[in-house]
Amino acid sequence: MQCASRQFQFLLDEPVSLGGKDSAMNPVEALLGTLGACKGIVAKSFARMHQINLKNIRIEVRGELDTDGFTGKNKEAKIGFSKITTEFFIEADNSEEEIAAFIAFIERTCPVADTIKNTPILETSFHLENVLA
Repeated sequence: MQCASRQFQFLLDEPVSLGGKDSAMNPVEALLGTLGACKGIVAKSFARMHQINLKNIRIEVRGELDTDGFTGKNKEAKIGFSKITTEFFIEADNSEEEIAAFIAFIERTCPVADTIKNTPILETSFHLENVLA
């Protein structure tokens, strides 16, 4: 699938086992990457304001997903992630308390995290194009 926003584009795919060509990340992998990237951007954007001497930051985001849910193999399984965890690796000249407060700020301020935590209203519509008569 080709995705576009403004002048940018990226591809998403699925592994061969799920009917894709395994040519790119799948949508749920991209969601985790997007969440980590958003937290990293918030950290870099606000570090100076919070007096954090941020020398380096690495963020690992993992999700627990039972593929039997969305493949229909298990009707009881959750379709999406059941758990998402974030692990920060920070190099800074600050105390543990200062870093913990800064991480709490990142978690409160990240728009992607907020969207996941506080589910927005989802609306769907469709338009038939090139319908054969």
